[in-house]
Amino acid sequence: MNTCSPIGIGLAGFGTVGSGVWNTLLRNGELITGRTGGQIALQIAKILVRDPAKVRATTSEVPPAMFTTDWRSLVADPAVNIVVELIGGTSDAFDIVAAALRAKKPVVTGNKALLAQRGVELFAISKEFQTPIHFEAAVAGGIPIIRSVQDSFVGNRILSFSGIINGTSNFILGRMSEAGLTFEAALAEAQAKGYAEADPTLDVNGWDAAHKAILLATLAYGFPIDVAAVHVSGIEQVRPADIAFANSLGYVIKLLAVIREHPDRAVEIRIQPSFIAKSNILASVHGVFNAVAVHGDAVGESLFYGRGAGQDPTASSVVADLVEAARSLASLGCHRGFLPYCSAGRLVPVGDTSTAYYVRFDVTDRPGVIAEIARVLADHRIGISGTHSPVNPANPDAEFVDMIFLLHTCPFGKLQQALTHIETLDCVNSTPVVFRIEALT
Repeated sequence: MNTCSPIGIGLAGFGTVGSGVWNTLLRNGELITGRTGGQIALQIAKILVRDPAKVRATTSEVPPAMFTTDWRSLVADPAVNIVVELIGGTSDAFDIVAAALRAKKPVVTGNKALLAQRGVELFAISKEFQTPIHFEAAVAGGIPIIRSVQDSFVGNRILSFSGIINGTSNFILGRMSEAGLTFEAALAEAQAKGYAEADPTLDVNGWDAAHKAILLATLAYGFPIDVAAVHVSGIEQVRPADIAFANSLGYVIKLLAVIREHPDRAVEIRIQPSFIAKSNILASVHGVFNAVAVHGDAVGESLFYGRGAGQDPTASSVVADLVEAARSLASLGCHRGFLPYCSAGRLVPVGDTSTAYYVRFDVTDRPGVIAEIARVLADHRIGISGTHSPVNPANPDAEFVDMIFLLHTCPFGKLQQALTHIETLDCVNSTPVVFRIEALT
């Protein structure tokens, strides 16, 4: 390829991030060319949209002839050298990415669900056609965590990741903590500010963070990960009382992703609301910001912090991948896109993972309740470090109350067995709510 020729970009999707990519290239295109020694000039050649009439007004400078509603024409266009997939979902997006790879056109995507659920298929196509998939924007927005794992930590065995990798849930928990809002009120505020989608399910139930964690683990440990084997719990059951109690003990509650390699090389992956000590640096990550702590055997501890979502930060990652993809065009036989390097690996069953726990029971207020629950815990050899039953000042004589138990470290499977028994007690009115108490270094 003539290094002075523009490199044509096929942009599949022109929503928040897609229009951000257009604006970034319009604003900084000459800067990118200068920083790459005059070798790379990125130019959007075609844009896939569902309805050209709904194109954002802020991008009115886009020539109408550049738009198409046919993804096949975008991939096949000879003016398109690199395909950027930003439409989301796992069906049409898969077809677009697969077709681009087969056409030997490098792919840039921010679609974590696609890669987490169908990455095995796509990486196989990538390997067969020796054409890369770049996906920095799929994890933690503008934070360069993917490239760091691929490059900066290439000589490290990654011992663990721990992080806050969903900005929506972090904003919600922050507002519950700062303003005493209920989950529902904090979610409504996040939606009003544009931090949460109209359907926020994947953000609040933990699966958006889980998709990102799966990608990080796949990169670090090199084997395909079964999505169904990953333990995921969201923030829907967090109450202001939980946050207040955590605060009184010196903790904050965060939706935490934990990825950890065990001595036998099995990998632990879990996403759940967790108590984190206020002294830990992750406790100070507020609003829609993300942070990932990485522990490598050679480098030690590193922290990556920044905006985990939003038009400009995510567009920044997409454009960085575009530059990398453009470089790969000169040597497709030796590209830097991710390829699995292990045929198989093993995940640690969540029942075998151990932490301390905070457990909230909805109980009937009567004498002997604590003793009944404690007896079952003792039968399962689970230690109790404390109990508490906060009184609601508005209703001090309530028939039903919350009973909180703080439990010593034990395998999660053992706790589940005990809770299954406890749920059968007459004094317990609903499924207990469990948060882990993390001992992060």
